[in-house]
Amino acid sequence: MRQIIKQVFPKTIPVLAGYLSLGIGFGLLLQSIGYGPGWAFIMSLFIYAGSAQFLAVELLAAGATLVQVALLTFLINFRHLFYGLSMIEKYKGMGIRKFYLVFGLTDETYALLTGYKTPENMSDKTFYFAITVMHHCYWICGSVIGAVAGSLIPFDTTGIDFVMTALFAVLVVEQWKSDKKHLPALMGFAITIAALIIFGADNFLIPTLIAMSVVLLCMKDFLSREEIDDR
Repeated sequence: MRQIIKQVFPKTIPVLAGYLSLGIGFGLLLQSIGYGPGWAFIMSLFIYAGSAQFLAVELLAAGATLVQVALLTFLINFRHLFYGLSMIEKYKGMGIRKFYLVFGLTDETYALLTGYKTPENMSDKTFYFAITVMHHCYWICGSVIGAVAGSLIPFDTTGIDFVMTALFAVLVVEQWKSDKKHLPALMGFAITIAALIIFGADNFLIPTLIAMSVVLLCMKDFLSREEIDDR
């Protein structure tokens, strides 16, 4: 176990910094509407969806119905349907752990699982599971710390949501440096910009994900041959 942590932990440091900061922000907001550390722990343990949890704070404060909560959560996390398509092969043979891996597939976990190769002396199953568990623990810790701090000290949380943007930027840079093939990333940037221009800032996300999924699926054989040639 110690050896696994020693090898995997350094790869998760950017996510640790981001999740602790964002988790603290979530805990502070949740505490500000009257839900203490216990609620922060339960929500982060069983929901574990950063953007949806921040939305939940606003919905709880506004007294939203369960139907409204379910619909908005589905729309926010719709992108994970496309993430999941690209992880089907990676998660084959995971056994019962597959259910937790699917549950724990956040944006940042997806970035690390697709951006890093499994260490030579470690199985894919162990590597994927260790990263997912570590990220989950970081988020839970941050949420509880924030809720506890919010119950003791008043905080101004203005601008804390920018931490997520900064975290994404760090992960993109790390993935670019660790992977010799930049074609998928360049295609993703191009499709995103095109969708932003065509559909606007409020509506470009879902068309972007659909277009990227279709293009990458069509190019799957070509990209696989490139990977074999690189080896």
